[in-house]
Amino acid sequence: MTATTFVRPAWEVADVIRDHGDAFRAKYGSLLSLEQKQALRQLAACRTAALGGHAQRCLDCGHERIAYNSCRNRHCPKCQALARAHWLERQTQHLLPVEYFHVVFTLPAALGALVQSNARLLYEVLLQAAAQTLRDVAANPKRLGARVGMLLVLHTWGQNLHFHPHVHAVVTGGGLSCNAQGIVDTVPRWVSCRPGFFLPVRILSRVFRGKFLERVRQAYQEERLILPPALSGLAQPEAFARWLTPLYRQEWVVYAKPPFGGPEQVLKYLARYTHRVAISNQRLLSLEGGQVTFRYKDYADSRRGKTMTLSAEEFLRRFVQHVLPHGFVKIRHYGLLASRDRNERLALCRRLLLPATVAARLPAGGEAADTVRPAREACCPHCGGITAELLRVNGRGRVATQRYPQR
Repeated sequence: MTATTFVRPAWEVADVIRDHGDAFRAKYGSLLSLEQKQALRQLAACRTAALGGHAQRCLDCGHERIAYNSCRNRHCPKCQALARAHWLERQTQHLLPVEYFHVVFTLPAALGALVQSNARLLYEVLLQAAAQTLRDVAANPKRLGARVGMLLVLHTWGQNLHFHPHVHAVVTGGGLSCNAQGIVDTVPRWVSCRPGFFLPVRILSRVFRGKFLERVRQAYQEERLILPPALSGLAQPEAFARWLTPLYRQEWVVYAKPPFGGPEQVLKYLARYTHRVAISNQRLLSLEGGQVTFRYKDYADSRRGKTMTLSAEEFLRRFVQHVLPHGFVKIRHYGLLASRDRNERLALCRRLLLPATVAARLPAGGEAADTVRPAREACCPHCGGITAELLRVNGRGRVATQRYPQR
């Protein structure tokens, strides 16, 4: 049987796992979580005979090609396109004809070890602190006096794969009028931000800092924090309080990017960010002699493109840092976009913003969706035929006799 190879990058994360995963597990296996071990297994097996698949045979010329099944692990660089496309289709129903702002909340490096040792707890704290900061500052009558809509996405990596937890927030440039507690007025009106300006980032930074550290302090008092070896000296409350003091004093990094022009630009952004993994296969340049070379942007040096070479074991160590706890939801909606009564709230917003404008500006199968939907190829790349029959491939790569006529 002749199988047609898929167009793919020269190197993939899966290649690094298959070639060097055993050595990595021998060195770090005792430190890996069940989720990290599962991710390594599934990514290595993705789109290989181990997962089975189907063969496609052209009835015109007899040419055959095999398509193996995907692992569907959310950390796999190859398995996000379809999930992203379906997710984006749902998001088009939630867009409003207003400016959208991109706000990023970043944790100081000093918190990295504590966050890694308490990933599920402190990822949750990070998302909640960012959402409540946006809600409270926007609801303040001195700032905006409105309840805004927020979509938050957790990222844990930097371009060089170091641990760098931060939250990307896409926020509506305005909202329904409310009181200082965020309760929407009985007869609300739409309150817009000033063009090109959302909320003062210094205020956001300080409120975010206070909310996050207060929750960390409370978790410590309730004995819910696990102290990593590097912070074992903080077992006494006085030592922990002294450790927190400089974190209260320093300025935390919160910044707002220029606003999106409208829903179409928001979809383009979401297509890039929501289902992104720590590193894409396209960034890998080589895997030779146990060394992995990849491209990255150095944001500290004017976003210049550079290359980095790591041992395969160090590359995998950095990669598995970003495997999320089982069941943890990294994309969340708050405010106007929170799932409870969302349809009613958005319908009210559209009435206040004029539904004709919404209809004119929302994309119908638009540009952003097209960028994530793979084009439907002709059945046979050999002769261009369009008639095929499908044959199931079992987990050992053998073609079974069961056939599925193509619709």
